[in-house]
Amino acid sequence: MLSVIRVHLPSEIPIVGCELTPYVLVRRPDKTAATDDVPESAPLEGYFLRYRWFRVQSDKKVTICSVHPTEQATLQCVFCSKRRTLVSKSYHCSPKCFTDAWQHHRTLHERAAAENGNEEDDSARGAGVLAGSLSGSMSNLNIANNGPTPFYPSNIAQKNGGETLIEVGSFKTYTPTSDDIGYVLKFECVVANAETKQSVGHPSTILTSRVIPAPSPSPRRLIPVNGGDVMGHLDQDGRIQSAGSFTVLSYNILSDTSANSDLYSYCPPWALSWPYRRQNLLREIVGYRADVVCLQEVQSDHFHEIFAPELDKHGYQALYKRKTNEVLSGSTSVIDGCATFFRRDRFAFVKKYDVEFNKAAQSLTDAAVPHPNKRTALNRLLKDNIALIVVLEAKFGNQPTDSTGKRQLICVANTHVNVQQELKDVKMWQVHTLLKGLEKIAASADIPMLVCGDFNTLPGSCPHSLLVMGKIDSTHPDLSVDPYGILRPLTKLTHQLPLVSAYSSFVRQGINLGLEQHRRRMDLNTNEPLFTNCTRDFIGTHDYIFYTADTLMVESLLELLDEDGLRKDTALPSPEWSSNHIALLAEFRCMPRSRR
Repeated sequence: MLSVIRVHLPSEIPIVGCELTPYVLVRRPDKTAATDDVPESAPLEGYFLRYRWFRVQSDKKVTICSVHPTEQATLQCVFCSKRRTLVSKSYHCSPKCFTDAWQHHRTLHERAAAENGNEEDDSARGAGVLAGSLSGSMSNLNIANNGPTPFYPSNIAQKNGGETLIEVGSFKTYTPTSDDIGYVLKFECVVANAETKQSVGHPSTILTSRVIPAPSPSPRRLIPVNGGDVMGHLDQDGRIQSAGSFTVLSYNILSDTSANSDLYSYCPPWALSWPYRRQNLLREIVGYRADVVCLQEVQSDHFHEIFAPELDKHGYQALYKRKTNEVLSGSTSVIDGCATFFRRDRFAFVKKYDVEFNKAAQSLTDAAVPHPNKRTALNRLLKDNIALIVVLEAKFGNQPTDSTGKRQLICVANTHVNVQQELKDVKMWQVHTLLKGLEKIAASADIPMLVCGDFNTLPGSCPHSLLVMGKIDSTHPDLSVDPYGILRPLTKLTHQLPLVSAYSSFVRQGINLGLEQHRRRMDLNTNEPLFTNCTRDFIGTHDYIFYTADTLMVESLLELLDEDGLRKDTALPSPEWSSNHIALLAEFRCMPRSRR
C-alpha cells in the first residue's frame, strides 16, 4: 500500500509570491521509495496523495520589519505611516535597525515630500519619529506588485487555544499571498482511498516559519538629460511616452548556475534562491516597461519556461541566442545566453544575426596564426561567448508623416563578453569582431545602432576605448597581453561607427543643477557610471549601452543606484535587487533623416 515516509520544505523562509514546493518521499506498494506525485487523477493501486495548506492564525498579530524581514517589527516611522505608499517601509525591528538604515530611509522621505509639492515636514528632515510598540493589523501593510491574490473560501478547519487554521490551498504547491504575511503556514499530506475519498492513517505535516513580504525596492526614475526640466508624461500602461522616442533596457540578471552561495554568502539564502530571484527579476523588468529589453545570463531553460512566456503576456516578442558549448559542460538546458525582447506594438521583427565568437576564432587561427601555435591560440580564443543582433522596424515616427517615405529601422546588438580578466586580448578581439560585423550591417542600410551588454571590461580599457574612440592608442598597456599576435597589426583595431555611451549624457549636458546628484554617481574621468556591478569583492562598471550619435539622441536615463544604499545589504545581489549587476535604461529619439 502507498504510504508517506517523510515531508520537508527546501525553502528556508516562505516569501510572498514565491512558490513553495514540498519534498514528499513515499513508499510505493512494491516497497520502493520515490518522490513522484500520486494525484487523484492517477491513483496507484487504489490510493492517491491529498494535500492541504493552512494559515495558522492566532489572536496575536505580527508585523514584519521592512529592513530585516525575518524579524518582528517593534517600531514604526510616523512620517512613513501617514503616507500609504510608504507604509510597508515604515516598520523596524529596533532603534538600531532604524538608525542604521536612516541614510537610505531618509531618501524615501525626501522623495515623498518632493512629490507632494515640497511640503514642510519635520519628520522628513530630522531623524524620523518612531511610534511605540506595534500590535496593529497586518492589513495595514501595503505590499505592492504581488499580483492578484487567489481566492480561497475561509474554511476554518480547526480552532484551538487561540489558534485558527484557515485552509488556503489544496494542491501540493502553494504560493504565499500578502494575506499570509506574519503567519505560519502548515502543510499536510495524507494517503487517501481513491474510491471512498477517505483519508488512510494520520497525515504527515510540517510548519513553516512566518511568511515575509517580498522586499520592494524604491522605484528608479527616468531622468531627462536633453535640457528638459520635467519628466515625460505616462501613457495608459505607465510608460514614459514621448512621440518618436523609445526605451532600451540592458541587464545581466545573474543566472541561477552563477548564483553561488559561496560567492554571495552575504545574501540571505532565501533571497539567493531562484524562485525568489525569478519573481523579483520579472517584477523589476516588467516594471521598467522598456520598448526593447536586452538580458544577459539567461539560462536556456529559464528563457523557454519563464521569461519568454511571461514577457509575452506583457506584449513582448522574444529572441534568444544560447552560448555555444564547446567548452561548457553539463546540461545544455542550463547554459546561459542573451535574450532580446521587443514590444510588438512599437516594433516589428525584420532580421536576426547570431554571432558565435568560436566560429570566428576558428577562421582567425586558420588564416593568421602560424601552424605550431594554432591549437594553443584556438584554445585561448574558444570561450563560448556570443552576441545576438536584431534589426527591428519602428511602428512610430518622429513626425506625423515621414517625408522620405522610408522605413525607420533600428539595429540592436546584445552581447556578453568573456569574463576572465587576464584574457585582455580575447576581450579585445571579441569586441572588435562584433564591431566589424555591425559595420557590415551599417554599410548595407541607413540604420541607427545600439550596442548593449555586459562587456566585462572597465572604462578606459582597450575594448571600451575602441568602442567610444574608434581606435586604440598603440601604447595602451592592455595591448601588452597578446601572446599569439591575434591583435596584430594594431592598425586593424579600428571601426567607423560613431558610438557614444548613453550614460555619458549625465556628464556631457553641461551645467544643469537638476542633474547634479546624478553626476555624483558618475566617474568624471571616464564619463561612465561609478559602478554597474557591485559585490563584496568588486565594484566597477562592466555594463554599457552604446549608440550611434549621428542617428540617435539620448532623451532620458534611468537613475543610477547609490553605493551607500546598496551597502546596507553588504552588496549585490540582495533581498531588494536580485542580480549582482544593476539595470541600465535609456530613452532615445531617432534624429530626422534631413539632419543626416
